[in-house]
This record gives sequence, C-alpha cells and structure tokens, in this order.
Amino acid sequence: MRPKQYRPLAGRPVAAHSILALRGHPAVDIVLLVVAPGMADEARAMLGDEAADVLIVEGGASRRQSVANALEALASAETPPARVLIHDSARPVLPAGVIDRLLSALATGAAGAMPVLPVADTLVRAEGDEAGAVIDRAVLRRVQTPQAFDFEVVLAAHRGWSGELEPTDDAQMVRATGSAVRLVEGDTRLDKITWPGDHERMERELMAIMTARTGLGFDVHRLVAGAPLWLCGVEIPHSHGLSGHSDADVAIHALVDAILGALAEGDIGSHFPPSDPQWRGARSGQFLAFAAERVRARGGIIDHVDVTIICEAPKIGPHRDAMRSALARIMDIPESRVSVKATTTERLGLTGRGEGIAAQTLASLRLPEEPAFPAP
Repeated sequence: MRPKQYRPLAGRPVAAHSILALRGHPAVDIVLLVVAPGMADEARAMLGDEAADVLIVEGGASRRQSVANALEALASAETPPARVLIHDSARPVLPAGVIDRLLSALATGAAGAMPVLPVADTLVRAEGDEAGAVIDRAVLRRVQTPQAFDFEVVLAAHRGWSGELEPTDDAQMVRATGSAVRLVEGDTRLDKITWPGDHERMERELMAIMTARTGLGFDVHRLVAGAPLWLCGVEIPHSHGLSGHSDADVAIHALVDAILGALAEGDIGSHFPPSDPQWRGARSGQFLAFAAERVRARGGIIDHVDVTIICEAPKIGPHRDAMRSALARIMDIPESRVSVKATTTERLGLTGRGEGIAAQTLASLRLPEEPAFPAP
C-alpha cells in the first residue's frame, strides 16, 4: 500500500497538492521534499510532473532527523535561504493566506511563526484521579503547519538539540534556544490526514470545489478495402478499414479532441500533426493516454466519456464491452465511466453509403480551481 502522502487525492498525490501551493506562491523560491531512505526514485516516479523541479532529500529515522537532513542540504547550497517554511505533506490544502501571515511575522522580526486555531470542543482529562475534569480551552490552541523560521535560527536549533525526548515540532526546538515563536491565524482547511476516513472526507471536500469541464469531439475517416479496422482501441474483423496517417481509430481521435477541448489545450492535430512521420501507423491509444495524462497533470479527473460511433457496418454491439474495457484501460479510469454506443444515418451521407465511419464524443472532467498565483 502506498504511503499516505503519495495516495491519489482529487486527481493528484497528496504531497503534490502542497508542492503546487508552495511553487505557486511568489515568495517561495525553492521546494524541497524529504522522502524515506531509499525512496527518492520511487517518490519522483509517483509524483511525476509535480516533482519535476523539486529538490528531493532522503530523511532519517525520525521526523527531527528528516528535517535536519533537509536543513543541512539547504545550508550546503551556494546561497542558503534566509527563511524556511517546514510543512507536513499530510496537510494537502495549503491556503496562500497562511503563507502570507507566516512570512509577515518573520518580516517584523520574529525568529519563528506557526499557524494556530482556537479549540472549539470541550476538553477533559482522560486518565488519573481527575479523569473527566474540564481543561480551560481558552488558553489552548491547535498547532498547524507550515511553520516559518529564520533559517539560521532553526538550523542552529537542530544542530544543538540534545533533548532526550523527540520534539513534536520545530517550533519546540526553536523555543528551547530562547527564541520566541509568534502565533498567526491558521486555517480550518489545513487539516491533517491522520485517522481512518480522513482521506475520503478530504477527497469529497476537494472534489466539491473542483470546476466541471466538458469537451466535444468529432472525427470522420474514409473506409478503404483491405486495411485493418481499429475502433476504440479494438481491431474489428471487417472487409474495410479506415484510412489515416496513424491507425485511423476515428473513435479515439474524436475522444482525444473532446478531452483536449475540455482542457482548452488545442486538438489532436496540434499535438500529433499528421505531417510528422513518427506518427505514421501509430496506435491511437498512445494519443488517448497522452490526453488522459494531461488531465492528471492538471490535477483533474475524467468523470465520464461518451462515444457514439456512426456507421452502417460493421455492427458495434458485439464489440461494445471490449471497446469500453480498452478505453478504460488506456485512460486508467473505471470502466463504469466509459460509454460506447452506435447509430446510423439511415443510409444518408458518406457513412450511410458505407464510404466512411464517423464518431462523436463527449468528455466530462473536473479540474482544480485556478491557483491564486500562477506557477512560475
């Protein structure tokens, strides 16, 4: 089972949400990800394009040692940073306003700052003679991340730590040096994925604020005698096949256009021009896999695709299940999100005369809201 920071959450790995929030903030220059020992290559593969320009450092046996490794990596840079944010990747929703408040606190002279929230629930002691006794919540706060620090201060705190107990966070270590850590307003969206059900709850919350997109695709190809007939990634026995630069899978071509249209990223010809000889005879499935990957790269989800094949022959019904399965496999989505059906034009037009096959497709996606700050 994947570690929780790499599990898919609303279209991208949990850790990728924080990475994108940090990369997209204008005050953040470098993003460094700490991974478990020996996991650097695997983490980069699981994060994909999200980690393309992220520095990756292997951590240690404890949280403290992992953070120390990251700080030492930054300290060895040609120009070490003046400020650093230390964040828990299990808190995927990172509002820009929290980063602003943390950095503002450092700008006014604080050695460190951390986001906190008031405690809303009644608190009681759980053990001992005073079990059930109410604790005054007015003086308590819930601590979140990221925590922000003057780089030299937090580096010195880690290098000089000699406590017998492991610290719960970096602010504790900085306070132990005598430096003050300022409290700033946190955000309820900065919840941490910790308990069973947290991931599913956050998935529902994120999906609810994603933007629905719909794309329409249409394509038509001429039938020629003796050529193989590919439809929806399945080779269909027939006397004629479709003519085209690739394998001429008209249904997939139309579906690629629908997905790219929903993304507002052009059409199939702009990404795979027929004038390019490398696509001659190519399987159209790779075009569809590319389009589906573009959705994932944008943090999106393919909710549903609907393919209508327009032809007099061959009969599509006997192959429908295989077609749905092939399309679902190529896009890496459940088969329940794929519809394939067929119709005729009552022997009218080029499809009615058996001169060609057309396809009309619809793709429904969900994409994250545009970030407050565009990624550099």
